Amino acid sequence: MRYLLQVDFPHNGPFGDELSALMSDLAKDIATEKGLISKFWTENEATKEAGGIYLFDNAEDAERYLKKHTERLEAFGYTDIRGKIFAINEALSALSIPAK
Repeated sequence: MRYLLQVDFPHNGPFGDELSALMSDLAKDIATEKGLISKFWTENEATKEAGGIYLFDNAEDAERYLKKHTERLEAFGYTDIRGKIFAINEALSALSIPAK
């Protein structure tokens, strides 16, 4: 079974290309996390939020990473960090993929 981790937090910027330039080393480091299949970086400049959607191949690594990432964000000065882990219903998800 695979697991989705959703993390978001208040973020006043930067966004877009400026955020990409600042966080490219962190993105490369995150890519090496045990159990991580993929990550989508999320941002909403209008609501001043940022975060990510992560896909893990097991719950233990998702939980471990949520703890690690929360501690890292807190060290950066972020507060009100929200993290949720969901089991993926793969049978229903497979039915939701559009045919090509």
